[in-house]
Amino acid sequence: MSSPATLVCVHAHPDDEAFFGAGASAHYAALDHRVVLITCTSGQLGFDAQGRSGDMEGHDARQTKATRASELQRSAQTLGFARVVTLGYDDSGMMGWPQNKNPDAFMNANVDAVARTIASIFDEEDARVVVTYDENGFYGHPDHIHANVVTRRAIELSSSVERLYYSVVPEGIMSSLIEQAKDLGLSMPAWVLDASTHVADDVVATTLDARDYVRIKHDAMAAHATQIDNEDLVEMNDDLFSLLFSTEYYQRAWSRHDTGGDETDLMGEL
Repeated sequence: MSSPATLVCVHAHPDDEAFFGAGASAHYAALDHRVVLITCTSGQLGFDAQGRSGDMEGHDARQTKATRASELQRSAQTLGFARVVTLGYDDSGMMGWPQNKNPDAFMNANVDAVARTIASIFDEEDARVVVTYDENGFYGHPDHIHANVVTRRAIELSSSVERLYYSVVPEGIMSSLIEQAKDLGLSMPAWVLDASTHVADDVVATTLDARDYVRIKHDAMAAHATQIDNEDLVEMNDDLFSLLFSTEYYQRAWSRHDTGGDETDLMGEL
């Protein structure tokens, strides 16, 4: 009898694993699949202990890097990751930040060099399914976009991967959730209402029930305590949090073979 297939999630920064595909990570770990996390940057341009972001004067990048590494380990343990690999590239910052020009920034990393490293992890782990962001990096962050590029190239170099999925938010579903929130008297955060992060409903291949992992997802987000821009989620009303995070949606971006049976299961018919 073959062992359960391995899932690998490729993310740009510490904390992305708690927001994109966290329910899938926890779900498949609970089903005894091996779940592996690759984080491409150290996230040193995140908020430091004094609440300063990476573009602010006096920001302590060294301390932020160390703190975020610890937060990442706590979050990953909460979600059930069996292995965490940090590639160690510098955080590029948001588009337009001066740090974009840093030659060590992830957005400037050689695609083939990074892809070969990631592909070697895929094959070492016998990864069958990979999850990352879409071509827009979900919301346009240069490191997220580069994560998409290097992941796609890594899959071309890998002999083990069978499928690639993007974690997405379908426009029609989001419109429905917004209406449900209004009916419950709940107020959606501004980022939820940002249509630029939504995709057409018809690109969704897999709808994953993550209701059993909502509290785990919340705790993973809370593990990244220094990232104060996430406070609205961590402190969100339980009903609204559950409404937003009890279901996950995935676009099947690539498959080595004809694919079926993945309507509710990323591992379906492997």
